[in-house]
Amino acid sequence: MQNQEEIKEVVKSKYAEIAVAKSGSCCCGGSKVVPYTMFQDDYSGKEGYVPEADLGLGCGVPTDLAEIKKGDVVVDLGSGAGNDVFVARAVAGDEGEVIGIDFTQEMIDKANKNLDKLKFGNIRFVLGEIENIPLEANTADVVISNCVLNLVPDKTKAFAEIYRILKPGGHFCVSDIVIVGEMSEALKKSAEMYAGCVSGGLSRDAYLGIIQNTGFISTEVKRTKVIELPDDLLKKYLSPDGVLEYKSKVSGICSITVVGYKR
Repeated sequence: MQNQEEIKEVVKSKYAEIAVAKSGSCCCGGSKVVPYTMFQDDYSGKEGYVPEADLGLGCGVPTDLAEIKKGDVVVDLGSGAGNDVFVARAVAGDEGEVIGIDFTQEMIDKANKNLDKLKFGNIRFVLGEIENIPLEANTADVVISNCVLNLVPDKTKAFAEIYRILKPGGHFCVSDIVIVGEMSEALKKSAEMYAGCVSGGLSRDAYLGIIQNTGFISTEVKRTKVIELPDDLLKKYLSPDGVLEYKSKVSGICSITVVGYKR
């Protein structure tokens, strides 16, 4: 298996590729990754939607379930070109503030280009890693993230950082990929599938266990969407025996949207 720094470089390279292209194609986006949109949800009718910011990289719409209020400080982890940031800003209003964090400079540049056209003074995009968020403790009322934490090698550290930057009583709302069953090592070893957000996913129980162990309370899965990976996609990355092993051991891949509160 790759070490954590190697995984980060793979992910950064893939998402830089997406940022400089005209668009992605789901969280498995990029011309050399997976040309499927089975993960993506439609944002086009949302208030604050900016088409140029929507690279098709999500697996949910966390802003729908995040219960953002006017005046809230919202932090979006893995903000990409700003899709969820601009939608969250429409909810938080002029009184609020929305901060996008991304570790890919090309994404930060693309987001700022979109922001320059909108002239909002209460949005900023910051270069940084989710495992070491460059914000002070007790900054955010709400933390959101969309199909990103599954790509972070150290998810325990990621949720600890979310806990740290939330204000007491604040909460997160995250859409992410989880696995029901056992992911084969052959699939986990595929760098492109890792950047495609599948083999980076934990089991549902392990994912929720990390959240609970971090200290969050009132954790709840608000939405679950089962995702079917087509045979031609599996055959691209796995041998015939590997496809059979995958189908026998993995009973489901799901997008979940989960919330949790800081004490």
